[in-house]
Amino acid sequence: MPYARKDTITWEAGRYYHFYNRGARQLTIFREETNYLFVLSRLKKYRRELNIAIIVYCLLPNHYHFLVRQDGDQPAGLLPQRVFNSYSKAYNNHYNHSGTLFEHRFEARPVDSERYLRHLCRYIHANPAKHGLVQRPEEWPYSNYPDWLGQRNGTLVDRQFVADFFPDPAAYQEFVTDYLIERTLIDELKYLED
Repeated sequence: MPYARKDTITWEAGRYYHFYNRGARQLTIFREETNYLFVLSRLKKYRRELNIAIIVYCLLPNHYHFLVRQDGDQPAGLLPQRVFNSYSKAYNNHYNHSGTLFEHRFEARPVDSERYLRHLCRYIHANPAKHGLVQRPEEWPYSNYPDWLGQRNGTLVDRQFVADFFPDPAAYQEFVTDYLIERTLIDELKYLED
């Protein structure tokens, strides 16, 4: 089945894309560990079939983020489409759920600058701590942040990308931590202003 999307995204080899979506009505889309593992197994399968490099991923209870690079000719947008079509069917069957699982079709954003690319890496990796799921992002098992830091040897990471853009794991960890501190300070200032 050909890939069809009604927006104006240009899918190009060598280009980076940010994909994300959340559960309809804030629905929990990942209820248990097997749900996360199902999506990760599909991500491994389809990234190989579609020739897509996984740069950053983070699966959270009610939403997800992927930052990928399209390395082949097939549109990168096929990745979330295939992963989550498969997941939605399995979820609906397992939990006897009917209706849509996601709020809408996945969002896709091309990455237009290196600065934005670097920021997206830390933004996605910081999500579990930002949402209060863990104290530190490396504690969240459904992200490739521990792989970036050398704490885990997963296969859903482009280690050459990491080395090219962030050659020092400690410096990257500081980059992510600085973002979380900055966000916290901004939130505190907004609270004081109200």
